[in-house]
Amino acid sequence: MPGLRRGVNKNVELCFKLMKNAEHILLHFTDLLGYLRGRTVPVEEVENAIAEGVGFDGSSLVGGVGIEESDMIMKPDITTFTVCPYYFYNKSVVSFICNIYTPEGERFEGDPRYICQKSLDKMRTEGYEPTAAAELEFYLVQKAPDGGFEPVENHLLDKHRYFDIAPGRDLTESFRLDLANALFTMGIEVEREHHEVGAAQNEITFKYSDPVATSDNIVRYKFAAKAVADRKYGWIATFMPKPWSGKPGSGMHIHLGLFDLKTGRNLFYDKGGYAHLSQLCRYFIGGILEHVRALCAIVAPTVNSYKRLVPGYEAPVYITWSRKNRSALIRVPEYFPGKENEARIEFRCPDPLCNPYLAYAAVFEAGLDGIKRKIEPGDPVDVNVYHLSETERRALGIRVLPSSLKEALEEWESDDICKKALGKENAEKYWMLKMQEWKEYEAHMPKDKNEVTWWEQQKYIYA
Repeated sequence: MPGLRRGVNKNVELCFKLMKNAEHILLHFTDLLGYLRGRTVPVEEVENAIAEGVGFDGSSLVGGVGIEESDMIMKPDITTFTVCPYYFYNKSVVSFICNIYTPEGERFEGDPRYICQKSLDKMRTEGYEPTAAAELEFYLVQKAPDGGFEPVENHLLDKHRYFDIAPGRDLTESFRLDLANALFTMGIEVEREHHEVGAAQNEITFKYSDPVATSDNIVRYKFAAKAVADRKYGWIATFMPKPWSGKPGSGMHIHLGLFDLKTGRNLFYDKGGYAHLSQLCRYFIGGILEHVRALCAIVAPTVNSYKRLVPGYEAPVYITWSRKNRSALIRVPEYFPGKENEARIEFRCPDPLCNPYLAYAAVFEAGLDGIKRKIEPGDPVDVNVYHLSETERRALGIRVLPSSLKEALEEWESDDICKKALGKENAEKYWMLKMQEWKEYEAHMPKDKNEVTWWEQQKYIYA
């Protein structure tokens, strides 16, 4: 390893010690749509990369800058240092998540991580300490004879697969154990893992943190799942929300909490409230419900997302809230009723193809708008909403989520919450990219709007 310069931060020194056997450094970040980007440098260049950053062409990125201002710099955040399992590359490789800068040394306003960092800083300035968690579902698939894709487990075994661990039938248990080990190696604290409802559908849950750190972990979780599937099993880990018509979709339920920055008290907790929730939490819920149709363009960001958000499955369609109730858009988990630090909400329409940095920034912006404006969420609906008739839902004033990406983008234009969260220029870029995606899809649109098309599989299966 190259010698350390005087005055180098002790955290950098620790990184160097951990990298003594490394050969290469992965430098990662996401573009505006949430796709993982980056480059690799030899370990001999790491000191310069940390101190000065590494240049790249920002005009070639989705949502990047114009060609006339294309020079950008990616600079590793040393707090994100991690070691990749050896078999990912059959080499000793470590990685950092980077922040993006302009040549003038200013943070790039279009960097999704910076958008989330600014959101976090704003909440802390207002006295809040937000917490965020995520439950990402995904399928393990392989190429089918017809050129499409199929689960690595038999479709005929779709029924009763939730929590399946039967030897000889659950082909994915060893994969989940390998992925959990990989995540531990990468510094992500796994809490639990299980087989989900669909054939070869899986979920691994990791520990909550602040929105930026959780977004970092989501990005790395997806990276690790794809690497383990490909390098060790020859499979594809897909986070596509709805790979097949008539089969369970994959969601990314996000858990949100709000604590007092000074006292550490859980601001969502009230012993005497409904589901032990405070009035402040009810306002927070009200803000999300008020803006959710526009938020969908960020948290359910693809054409395929709306094939998942249909009646008949656990994915929400109706804009309601409730405790325990999985037919509600916002659910209040009550695994441990009355335990103060457990008071939180679960927002259920996001899916794994959203950019987590943008999703958390926008959803917290909506929740805080509810607190500021004291938006009441209405009465909770404690029955299975899918079992209500249309007349009953209308009587309860229950609205529905957008039925397509186009409809969500139309809502975006009449609600400025996403523009506030992303900034005007970023919001305009994002809207244009997503409207372009919709126009591409129109040429392939099926008669049955819920049918998953060949075009979608080819576009999203590797996303």
